[in-house]
Amino acid sequence: MKFAVTLSKSVDTEVAALDVASDIRQQLGGTASDLVCLFFSAHHVAGADHLVSILRETLHANVLIGCSGEGVIAGAEEVETMPAVGVWAAILPNVHLHPVRSSFSPTQDQFHLTGWPEPGVGDGSFLLLADPFTTPVQEMLGVMEERYPGAKAMGGLAGGGQEAGMNRLVLNDQVFDDGLVGVRLSGAVEIRPVISQGCRLIGDRFVVTKAEGNLIHELGGEPALERLQAVFASLPEEGRQRAHRALHLGIVIDEHRNRFERGDFLIRNLLGAERTTGAVAIGDVVQEGQTVQFHLRDAASATEDLHALLATDRATHQHPPLGGLMFSCCGRGRGLFGRPDHDVTAAKEQLGAIPLAGFFAQGEIGPVGHRNFLHGYTASLALFAEREH
Repeated sequence: MKFAVTLSKSVDTEVAALDVASDIRQQLGGTASDLVCLFFSAHHVAGADHLVSILRETLHANVLIGCSGEGVIAGAEEVETMPAVGVWAAILPNVHLHPVRSSFSPTQDQFHLTGWPEPGVGDGSFLLLADPFTTPVQEMLGVMEERYPGAKAMGGLAGGGQEAGMNRLVLNDQVFDDGLVGVRLSGAVEIRPVISQGCRLIGDRFVVTKAEGNLIHELGGEPALERLQAVFASLPEEGRQRAHRALHLGIVIDEHRNRFERGDFLIRNLLGAERTTGAVAIGDVVQEGQTVQFHLRDAASATEDLHALLATDRATHQHPPLGGLMFSCCGRGRGLFGRPDHDVTAAKEQLGAIPLAGFFAQGEIGPVGHRNFLHGYTASLALFAEREH
């Protein structure tokens, strides 16, 4: 396997396309790529067809996928507001690539799937890019869970646009403004997920004792709002200030574990509370009997979480990653950390200078436990390595 990455900051789409295509060809010695991933800022949306045409003509990729994003990640840089085109290319011997496409019909309330493999259990992993305005992603992940039980999915939601029709998705020589594109990879590659939700646990764990939909009425037999207020009061002054805007709820994914630590929780937003009933609303459906714990998200927690997860990957696998794709929330970056290039710098410190690319997304896709979820404020990484036997 061989990987390459390049970045152009030219505002001229043709110049950017020619630059990145030439650089990738040079890095790979003129060898055609098996998989090319393209990420571009909103500045290049109008010229997306021309951009794709140049890359297809120059790189002769077996599969090309890509999308517009709030920002572009490539190499050691995170470009958040400036024009940017990032290209990541991979030569993947003995790896089977299966491009997929789906669109959703609201009137028929169903997905239209194009090119998807036959259902069944497999060792494949999916890379998925979706438009947030036209694709109910969590429902699509449910469809995939039925069709491909156990398959991992990583990716993100396209950005740069403020409404339906303004984002772009790329699949081979086609450019779409809706739906979902992706590729299934199987064979002689291991794609390891690193899903950093960027939170630390606070307070005690509770069992949900009364709930309805996304409303939690009781935690451990007491009104949920009282439990929340007690956790809030237990924080130091600095923590309480952050908690006003960064308090979340973690839902245990696997209730059969003896203890729950980092990575065992699915983090969801707190949406509000009802003082009259004592209920707390969160951004997901909750069921009675589930175990939950409040979490706090801030720059320090997000930094520590990402470093720890990357270090764990390095320590627990024989084969180091040779390349990677990063789907980072547009709520991270400078806005959260106060400095540029935070997530790629963490990856470089823990994994070395591997070819890495991606984009700032409107939502991130990745597995927690044995299920795939849509996340927010998360860094979702797909690390490519030789398959361990």
